[in-house]
Order: sequence, then structure tokens, then C-alpha cells
Amino acid sequence: MTATDHGGPLVFAPMTAADIDAVHALECSVFPYPWSRTNFTDSLASGYDAWTVRDPGGALAGYYLLMYALDEAHLLDVAVAGGRQHQGLGRQLLDRIGARARQQGMHSILLEVRPSNTRALEVYQRYGYREIGRRKGYYPAHAGLREDAIVMRLELSGDQQCR
Repeated sequence: MTATDHGGPLVFAPMTAADIDAVHALECSVFPYPWSRTNFTDSLASGYDAWTVRDPGGALAGYYLLMYALDEAHLLDVAVAGGRQHQGLGRQLLDRIGARARQQGMHSILLEVRPSNTRALEVYQRYGYREIGRRKGYYPAHAGLREDAIVMRLELSGDQQCR
């Protein structure tokens, strides 16, 4: 599946084992406490809905992983390459995530985000995600400390569009 980009079509494709090195490198470049390579390998082995998006030259621009449980999707991980941020790709990924969840019959999408990740919080809130709770000490943080997670939900009952 493709989406339009200023430089040509972006190509969405299911993530495969051949993508893991590039996905892990992108993860490490944008998150202070990244997933391990094994987290991605295990997610693929578990059959999670994992997708990449590449630019016309084949460079990895972003990815996401969804897990489905009953009627709710859980957004496990989503990232946009540093050089591609602030260009609308995050919104395109959220559109794609919502579409995939609807295709699977999901009624909502859950995610966790660090309170310190203000940019992501802003994007999720603008998109329609709402805070439903907190997980105390969920994320590792600097100097062996822990950071809470804000749990957010997007209801899929109606047509959600980025605002």
C-alpha cells in the first residue's frame, strides 16, 4: 500500500525478519530506552500486526506494531525516523493503524506513552486519543529511576480523523 510523500510514494509493507536490523536501528535513534532487537523478533514470531513504511529510495521512514486482544488493539510501538518527523508521517501512521484495527473488528486502540514525551502526547491527543489511566513506574528512566506511563485510548466507533 502506498501513501503520497513530497518525494514520491511511501510504501507500507508487512514487517519481516529482513527488516529487523533497520527497524531496530531506527528505534535506537529515536528512543532513549529502545526496544531490543529480540523484542522485535519475538513480536514477529508472535504474529503481531507489524508494518514498515519506506520512502521511494527504500529507506525506512517509520514502522508500527499492533497486538489484537478481543475487540481492542494495543499499539505496542510506533516510530518515525528523525529526518522524517514534523512532516505528517506520524499522522499517516496513525491513520493506517486505525484502518488496520477497524479491519480486524477492533472497537478501540490502547497505547502507553511517557509523560516526558510531550510531542507524542500532543500528537495522540490531537488525533483523538484520551487518557484513561496511569501505570506507575512503567518505563525505565535516567539513573535507574522509573517513569510512569500514560495509558490512552482511541475509540473506533466513529470515523476518526486527525484534527
